[in-house]
Amino acid sequence: MRPLVVVGDALLDVDLVGTASRLTPDAPVPVVEDVERRERPGGAALAAVIAAVIAALSPSGRPRREVVLVAPIDTDEGASRLRALLDGRVRLVAIPSSGGTAVKQRVRVGDHSVVRLDTGSPVATVGALPAEAAEVIRTAGAVLVADYGRGTTAAPDVRAALAAAGGPVVWDPHPRGADPVPNARLVTPNGAEAARVAAAAGCPADGDGLAAVGVRAEALIRSWGVAAVAVTLGSRGALLSYGEGAPMVVPAVPVTGGDPCGAGDSFAAAAALALADGAVTGEAVAAAVAAASAFVARGGASAWDAAVDEPNVVADSSVDALLARVRAAGGTVVATGGCFDLLHPGHVATLRAARGLGDCLVVCINSDDSVRRLKGPSRPLVTATDRARVLEALEFVEAVVVFEEDTPAAVLDRLRPDVWAKGGDYAGADLPEAAVLRRWGGQAVVLPYLDGHSTTALVERSRV
Repeated sequence: MRPLVVVGDALLDVDLVGTASRLTPDAPVPVVEDVERRERPGGAALAAVIAAVIAALSPSGRPRREVVLVAPIDTDEGASRLRALLDGRVRLVAIPSSGGTAVKQRVRVGDHSVVRLDTGSPVATVGALPAEAAEVIRTAGAVLVADYGRGTTAAPDVRAALAAAGGPVVWDPHPRGADPVPNARLVTPNGAEAARVAAAAGCPADGDGLAAVGVRAEALIRSWGVAAVAVTLGSRGALLSYGEGAPMVVPAVPVTGGDPCGAGDSFAAAAALALADGAVTGEAVAAAVAAASAFVARGGASAWDAAVDEPNVVADSSVDALLARVRAAGGTVVATGGCFDLLHPGHVATLRAARGLGDCLVVCINSDDSVRRLKGPSRPLVTATDRARVLEALEFVEAVVVFEEDTPAAVLDRLRPDVWAKGGDYAGADLPEAAVLRRWGGQAVVLPYLDGHSTTALVERSRV
């Protein structure tokens, strides 16, 4: 399997994380105390590590795609620390460089950045591209260009290699960076970058609505001569344009809190991996939006080295981070469960009522095998993956978890919600899950059920 090759500017990112409970007496600025230093790869190096994490989540049985980082690396202390962070995660093919390693330090209090301090030369002196680097680009399954404006993508040797890349090229641009090479399959500017470049190209579309973003994307395709542009819009998702016809808009899954730093790298990395696997551009952008949302939900760049287990379904990737955020804010976690095969008004009424009991709602659903054991061989009518997607589309559902057992006891023990809510005729009876909830002081409750609605009844009526 040919590797994913990431080309661009490698940085060293440092978070100085502390607490703040008072302001300085001489200025209205916080006093940050108990500071902990956390280092991570930055720029193209972060994009490469994120790509390696996403590649590790490939479906069972598929070989894991190698990720190779081609980037200028100096010989200073920052470069040594960066090499150590990359070791064992991605293969580094270094381009000789001088000018020092760029270091970006964020001072953070909780989930908020107070200030950022940048050191190191803004532009690196890039040496000749080694033969090994040119070869891995030529034989890549796909190439991701993570441009951070330090001069790598403007170097003639690098541009010549990218023009001859063997796989599709995804280009994540930077305001101070070079224009994408014309053979790029996909360019991924954010909304502000697209507006800036489009204005310079004589297309100053007003506003940030989809119509204006679409006009800018078409202008960028004409200006750069590339195949497609996907403008990332943060929590709004992304707009994909091929330069003519109606653009495709991929909405993002709503994420509460989280660190958005690195979301663009996650988007571009996921798109490049999808193209390497043979996806068409629209499929790649849809996968990229989902990956970026999941990345932010897991903690973003701040949690870059956290272990990530392959989720049962797309909707399950952010539940632990969600619960941590709600509990940190003193909120109440509510959970409910069931098969939810053929979602009907009774389900919706119960879910809405359950959400009203707390600050987030996690829905625990039976896996397909579990439903078959409970309901018979003809069920479920809808797979667990699709049931989860439908449930998470509801505005009052924050997360969905699939469990394999016949009862939710094990998943409840892992999630430990404050409230377990069930709809139906359990009033006055002890819910089976109540004993589990008592272990940590949780409460099982019964909610009114909208009479006359059940999946079994719907199925029977459809057979008449």
